[in-house]
Amino acid sequence: MIPSELETQILRHHHADKWPIGTISRQLGVHHTVVRRVLTQAGVESARRHVRPSKVDPFVPFIIETLERWPTLQASRIYEMVKDRGYTGQPDHFRSIISRYRPRRPSEAYARLRTLPGEQAQVDWAHFGKVRIGEGERHLMAFVMVLSYSRMISLRFYLNARMESFIRGHLDAFEFFGGVPRVLLYDNLKSAVLERIGPAIRFNPRLLELASHHHFEPRPVAPARGNQKGRVERAIRYIRGAFFAGRTWTDVTDLNRQARDFCLGIASDRKCPDDLKVTVREAFERERTLLLRMPEAPFPDEERFTVAVGKTPYARFDGNDYSVPHSHVQRELTLFASPTRVRIVADTEVVAEHERCWDRGRHIEDPRHIEGLLATKQCAARHSGQNRLFSASPKSRELLKMAAEHGLNLGSLVAKLLKELDLHGSVLLDEAISEAVARGAPRLGSIRQEIDRRRHQRGLAPAVEIPLPDDPSVRNIIVTPHRLEAYDALDTNSGAPDVHPAKP
Repeated sequence: MIPSELETQILRHHHADKWPIGTISRQLGVHHTVVRRVLTQAGVESARRHVRPSKVDPFVPFIIETLERWPTLQASRIYEMVKDRGYTGQPDHFRSIISRYRPRRPSEAYARLRTLPGEQAQVDWAHFGKVRIGEGERHLMAFVMVLSYSRMISLRFYLNARMESFIRGHLDAFEFFGGVPRVLLYDNLKSAVLERIGPAIRFNPRLLELASHHHFEPRPVAPARGNQKGRVERAIRYIRGAFFAGRTWTDVTDLNRQARDFCLGIASDRKCPDDLKVTVREAFERERTLLLRMPEAPFPDEERFTVAVGKTPYARFDGNDYSVPHSHVQRELTLFASPTRVRIVADTEVVAEHERCWDRGRHIEDPRHIEGLLATKQCAARHSGQNRLFSASPKSRELLKMAAEHGLNLGSLVAKLLKELDLHGSVLLDEAISEAVARGAPRLGSIRQEIDRRRHQRGLAPAVEIPLPDDPSVRNIIVTPHRLEAYDALDTNSGAPDVHPAKP
């Protein structure tokens, strides 16, 4: 349909100004077929198209007969059929030729759907673009539920359209309405219908749990029958124009607060489409008392996942890493997530709880988890160093005990003795430690002095420190020394005669 003002202009320019069809089309900015249709409907004979003879005319009876038998046969297939029968025309515009003769599907009339108060509501998702949170982007999804009788709208925004957000949208809507409709109509979305073959429908089991808890009937509309849920479709269009367009908001919480005010205010004050004498608010007051009562026990609405924790103490969920105690690495844990909190459970024990992060690629850490990990690592490093020192010098146990009695820092002493071990070897260090224990002098200075004295007695050059790589497998390697006296004993007990070189 075109405006009556435009139709009047077309007729005036044709009859009064004698403009041809092409001029009217260019000057008024409309397609030439629109101008031709207006003039034809007004009885202008010159506006009618005069069909010229065409190469396809002899084949029209065959085309009509073929289309009567197979109404959906493609134009490209029909072209090949008429070409085999002698048609010499080109395939250009053949589709438009076929469209003239293809049988038209009869127009379908729709009955106006009326429902009883409290009987039915319609549900759907609507996409409102993307929002940036930190370094990540999230889809802004609106969950819309409309009561079919009063047209009261429940609007709630989420940052995804996963099943748990779908469930949460129902719970928020039921709380907003103060009751539950008896029937909920859905499009064939995966959150409601997993599979459908004819009349056989396999519902999402999570939705069936919700329906069983709140005693409503989930009912999907027929495929390709969008008119059956036209109320929620029109509500979404209304929301886009009357609420979301040009609106500013800080975060999703603020947007949901504004959405609630909109539903209780402007959207409730509009006229009820089924009864223009009352507003949506007044119709809803009549409908509210006929809704099903809310159950006393709340329905669990947390997302539940099984997460695998690797060698690092973090559980990955929704693009972020949440810390867990280091004692729970390399095992599977259960994660529960709400819009605001994340809980991680081992068996029945909550081992970690964090505020939920909607950014991407973040590490959400509990300082206690990190402190526990660092303390364990430091303790492990200290024990590893002590084991290496004890293997190189058994007397070092007594030395450390003596140092503890003198109030010395054992960790610092062990680290410095390990450096002396790397620099001078286990034999000199063991001898120096044994001498220090015998003299009751467990300080590092006494041990270094004894090592220097023994090196000087043996004519050894000053030790040069050779830096080792930071690889712990190299630095912490334990080498058990062997005393040379054992080899001397073998040489003495062998009974072999002494051999002296001949004098020249």
